[in-house]
Amino acid sequence: MLVHICCSVDSHFFLEKLQKDYPQEKLTGFFYDPNIHPYSEYQLRLLDVQRSCKKLGIEVIEGEYDYESWMDAVKGLEKEPEKGARCEVCFDKRFETSANKALELGETTFTTTLLVSPLKSQEQLKRSGELFEKKHGVKFIAVDYRSGGGTQDQSRVTKEEQLYRQDYCGCIYGLTIQREQQNRLMDEMFSPVSGAILPASIEERLEFYKKRIELEDKGVKYKILKQKFLNYRQFSSRLIKGKREIIPSYTLSYSLLNRKKAQGRIEFEHDKVYYLNKDEIKIITLDYYNAIASTEYKNVFELIYGQENFENELKIRNLILKNENNYLLDLSPVIIVDTIPDAKITYELDAKIYDDVKEKLITL
Repeated sequence: MLVHICCSVDSHFFLEKLQKDYPQEKLTGFFYDPNIHPYSEYQLRLLDVQRSCKKLGIEVIEGEYDYESWMDAVKGLEKEPEKGARCEVCFDKRFETSANKALELGETTFTTTLLVSPLKSQEQLKRSGELFEKKHGVKFIAVDYRSGGGTQDQSRVTKEEQLYRQDYCGCIYGLTIQREQQNRLMDEMFSPVSGAILPASIEERLEFYKKRIELEDKGVKYKILKQKFLNYRQFSSRLIKGKREIIPSYTLSYSLLNRKKAQGRIEFEHDKVYYLNKDEIKIITLDYYNAIASTEYKNVFELIYGQENFENELKIRNLILKNENNYLLDLSPVIIVDTIPDAKITYELDAKIYDDVKEKLITL
C-alpha cells in the first residue's frame, strides 16, 4: 500500500494504526507536498517524517517539490477558507501524483495521512480519493482513525515521540488567512538577504531538529523544552542625508523607532558613538564596528550581505551601548555607516518586537 504523507504529526499515529490493521501490507510512504511553503518548512517536515518512518521501519519516497505547478493549480482560489475549494484542488493534485506513483510501483491500493488531520474534511478527502480510484484503478483506502478517541491518542503519540508540531497546514494562502485572524506577525516569510538564521525561524528549527537526530544517532538522551522570549523582526530601514541622498547603512537588531521616522542632526560624540538629537538614535562607523566585532568588512554593503550571527550581533550591541545591565533590553536604534554624516538626516525604521516561543535541547 502506498501512503501519501503530509507531516509526522499525522503520519506516525496513522502508520502505526495501518501496521496493526493491515499486517499483510508492505507500507511505502510517499512525501509529496508541493503546497508547503516556504521551502525550509518543507525540508523540516520531510526531515521529521524520515525520522518517524525510520522508527517504524517504513520506506519513504520523496516526491517532486513542484511548487510553481501547485500555485498554477490553485490560481484564483487564494482567498478560499480552510476546507474550501482550494483544499479540494490541492488534494486532487497530490492524489493524482500519488495514484500514478502507486501504479509505477505496482501497488493496488493507496491512502493518505491527511485522513487523520482534524484540520481536513474527511468527506472531501474521500471524494478526491474515490475519483482517482475510478480514474486509475488504484483502490483508495478511506480509514477513520479520528473517532473513538483517535485524536486524543494521536496527540499522546505526538508528545511521546517528540514529533515536530507545526502550527499551520502548509500553504502560504492558508497561513496568511490564519495569521490575519490571529492578528499575528507572519514571521515564517522573513528571509534576510544575509542568509542569517533568525530566532524562532523555520531555519533555526530545521537546524534544531537536525541536531536532535544527531543526538539520537549517538544514543544521547535529551529533552525538548520551550522558552518564552521577546523576538524581533525588521521590515526595512533607510538613512537619508539632506533631502534625497541615500546613505548605505545597517541597523542592528532590537532597534525600535516609535513613529517609524525621525529627523535630526548629530548632537555629540562619546566613546566613538554619535548621538542624534532625536529618539535615542545612535550612529557608529563601520571601522568601530569591525574593531568591536573582530570583523573586516570593507563597506556597509558587505555587512548587509554578510552572514551575521544573530546572537553575536546582540553581544556587539551591548558592547556598543555599554549595557552592563544584561537584564535591561536597550531598544535604542543603532545604525552603522561608512562615514558619519555631517548634515541633517532622516531615518526610517519599520520593525517589531513581540512575544514568542522557541525550543531548546537539553541532554540528560
